[in-house]
Amino acid sequence: MSLISSVFIAVSLDGFIARVGGELDWLDAANATVPEGEDCGYHAFMDSIDVLIMGRNTYEQVLSFSKWPYGSKPVIVLSRRIINIPDELTQTVSHSSESPKELYQRLSKEGAKRLYIDGGITIQRFLVEGLINDITMTVIPVILGSGIPLFAHLTKDIPLKHIATKTYHFGFVQLTYEVVKKA
Repeated sequence: MSLISSVFIAVSLDGFIARVGGELDWLDAANATVPEGEDCGYHAFMDSIDVLIMGRNTYEQVLSFSKWPYGSKPVIVLSRRIINIPDELTQTVSHSSESPKELYQRLSKEGAKRLYIDGGITIQRFLVEGLINDITMTVIPVILGSGIPLFAHLTKDIPLKHIATKTYHFGFVQLTYEVVKKA
């Protein structure tokens, strides 16, 4: 079995993953409408992955949360610049300046089976390299008008195959696609 790279992310109806400054207040407001105990498949997804890869901007945003949300799951932060890792996270968080392809190949050799790719620029870089296998997007019923787009600066079309659509009574719509690999 080869290494699988997956995206699991929330987006506004107009395709933004955060406000221009990285703020996620709109997502916090939407999550307040989710019934207790419902996580839209997030915990099952997290249980299925070996390593989470994110960019520096996403990492810095997550560090601002009141609690580190990934527990002991290994996290690799991609950045060309050195990042600060708090002492309490040094056992699970590491830094890499490798290209997506180099990191993917290294993790494959190390025995990883499934990667979670997170953060707009990081997702875009992995997509351009043909390293994403599937994308699950949960569309939040809000229009932001501007912000950080999930998909930007792609130089070519990326064909997708629809796998599933799930609607939630509180307004979220979750779309899952397989990235079609060219033969």
